[in-house]
Amino acid sequence: MTGSVTVQSIVVAVKDQVSSDVGGEAVILHMQSGVYYGLDPVGARIWSLVQQPKRVADLREAVVDEFDVEPARCESDLIELLQKLLTEGLIELQDVRQS
Repeated sequence: MTGSVTVQSIVVAVKDQVSSDVGGEAVILHMQSGVYYGLDPVGARIWSLVQQPKRVADLREAVVDEFDVEPARCESDLIELLQKLLTEGLIELQDVRQS
């Protein structure tokens, strides 16, 4: 997958995966590669939110509201996580015009 995640990006989990909540954390299996991934509780919350298309700015606001984190730090960490998920093929970017 190509592209860069920005605060204006719209992201969504790909269909070719299955995931489960395990004790507040998320376990994700990418069906095409057969690779498992794990996310901590904050990552698991973000994962639950991206099951439907979401703008990164909206994800940032949700995380800031739910967790004790400064908005700037949240945005930086969120974009880093989403970029990794994109690189691994677990999420995709949607065209802003589709929203």
